[in-house]
Amino acid sequence: MQPSSFRHSAPGSATPSTWHDLSDELQLTLSREALRRAAETLADHAELLAAEMEAGTLLDQGGPDALRLFAAVVRATNRDGFTTMGNA
Repeated sequence: MQPSSFRHSAPGSATPSTWHDLSDELQLTLSREALRRAAETLADHAELLAAEMEAGTLLDQGGPDALRLFAAVVRATNRDGFTTMGNA
């Protein structure tokens, strides 16, 4: 099953029908953006969990500081981690 954005296009359409029909540059761009969003989602979830622990909603076992450290590491390593290092 293909994601909806990559379904087969109508004959003569300029829209790529599969991931492999996209240019290497576009595949890299989309992959980097997906990784950036995933890293930001992880960091946001860590921040949310830390806030829930501080509010007493979740059991705190020293987690908020560890989660904030994790969020900071994810964000710091993500800033320059997906730059182009050569040709794919």
